[in-house]
Amino acid sequence: MEIIAKPISSLEKCFLDENIDSKREINSLSALTGETLCFQVAYTISPNLPTADCAVVYLHVDSPLKDLVKASKIESVPVRMPTYTACKDENYLRKTPGLYPDLMIPIGETDEIYPMLSVLQSLWIDVEIPKGFAGGEYPVNISFTTGEKGSGDTLACAEFEVKVIPADLPEQELKFTQWFHCDCLAEYYGVDVFSERHWEIIENYMKCAAKNGMNAILTPIFTPPLDTAIGKERPTVQLVEVYDGSKKWGFDFTKLDRWLDLAQKCGIKYFEISHFFTQWGAYHAPKVMGWRGGNYVRLFGWDTDATSDEYTGFLRAFLRKFIEHMKSRGLDKNCLFHISDEPGESHIASYAMAKAIVADLLEGYTVIDALSLVKFYQSGLVQTPIPSINHLDEFIEAGVPERWTYYCCGQHTDVSNRFIAMPLSRTRIIGTQFYKYSIVGFLQWGYNFWFSMGSQGRMNPFVTTDAGRVPAGDAYSVYPAPDGSAYESIRIRSFHEALCDLRAMQLCEKLCGREAVMNAIETTFPQPFDCKNYPQDGIYILILRNKINALIENKINNSEN
Repeated sequence: MEIIAKPISSLEKCFLDENIDSKREINSLSALTGETLCFQVAYTISPNLPTADCAVVYLHVDSPLKDLVKASKIESVPVRMPTYTACKDENYLRKTPGLYPDLMIPIGETDEIYPMLSVLQSLWIDVEIPKGFAGGEYPVNISFTTGEKGSGDTLACAEFEVKVIPADLPEQELKFTQWFHCDCLAEYYGVDVFSERHWEIIENYMKCAAKNGMNAILTPIFTPPLDTAIGKERPTVQLVEVYDGSKKWGFDFTKLDRWLDLAQKCGIKYFEISHFFTQWGAYHAPKVMGWRGGNYVRLFGWDTDATSDEYTGFLRAFLRKFIEHMKSRGLDKNCLFHISDEPGESHIASYAMAKAIVADLLEGYTVIDALSLVKFYQSGLVQTPIPSINHLDEFIEAGVPERWTYYCCGQHTDVSNRFIAMPLSRTRIIGTQFYKYSIVGFLQWGYNFWFSMGSQGRMNPFVTTDAGRVPAGDAYSVYPAPDGSAYESIRIRSFHEALCDLRAMQLCEKLCGREAVMNAIETTFPQPFDCKNYPQDGIYILILRNKINALIENKINNSEN
């Protein structure tokens, strides 16, 4: 039997029916210290000397960096909706239903791997280089053997070289949030909300999020009024206990404190406070549960007008106590507040009335909302708007000083996104765009949304990748592992690579100046480069990153000499 193995870029997606010869071999990459360098190993059973349709082999890593290497199998998932039928953009890998590579399952040297005849599969390899690690060139050889831990015959080997540049990747400055859905975790794993097991699962998912660059987290002070069909409810996930004393409101922040402590332990710095009013118009209050007359009841919800006297009084009383509590913890300035998600032109008046209720209390704090109409900024309603990436240029032209952006299902044409059907280069290029446009914050709605749209039913993310009606992959970036931890997707890993590109460019700017970084970007891609025009071949990103790393290395060497 002959197994073919080839090291390839982390920007590739290997479809089961592709030929390994179509994948460009990549044998070396460089990385900074404190960075995780990623590549893939494509493999298949050669059709030239087949003796079986399938083999059982094991992974073996031979490298001075062996203890820093982690491997995952990349599995394919069903995609029935790659994108919208009306989408005319051709920068998709495929637009037909089928099996698409996405899910990552960690493996070790005792786990079986099953190469198949004329079926293309791949492994994702992470090399986690610590800060302060010695610079140099290190071989990392990935072998397929007939015995565990390399004890048997070697059937194939992919040889790779990691060049470590002795410069620490700087800390991430960009604020990044993907909406963290606690109710989806409770529903999928069948545990009670905020039970001890739920907290354990939350911690696992927080750690995975932080590992992949998420340093801000949606914090459900009340059940977030997001992606909920009008008149319907999502499961209650409310961190603040509310007590209705008829004339005076009471609040208990015990669960909130546990959340804050846990998030900080996991490496999360900012707290994105769930929206004070419903999505798409700010017409109603979110669901707020509380104790009234000895009963735990719904106090506010769809039947509550946003500007009603009772909700206005409640919200102002809550916000005063909340800010006071966060100040006592030294975290009030780490809060990111929301009014209402994705208001449109017909919602300007209702949004303005809703914001007026809390505007004085939030003076001096960061208030952000995802929206795409520049009037909200120009009228002074929103000082820190989060425009969709396809509308970003309008807000830049309007002079927004603190630039955020977001994408979701609507950003399916021309711009970067993370749909499963898109090439990973399209996901990763956003790091370079962040740098060029001095973006300080990014939001995406689906870290682990495993409900149908409108939150009207639970979905199995291994089977239904489109939440019922959005392009596959838009609703989540991680999958639920059986043990209560998160399986990553190659999309979340690629986005993290984009964040590392950004951090490397920021270090390069500090050492060499912004002009040197922009020159590297513009000479590598000598055409107009913006959010809609960018190279579609992943080799560009590898070449650019190599240039950035070389500038850093040369500066360090010259400084030492």
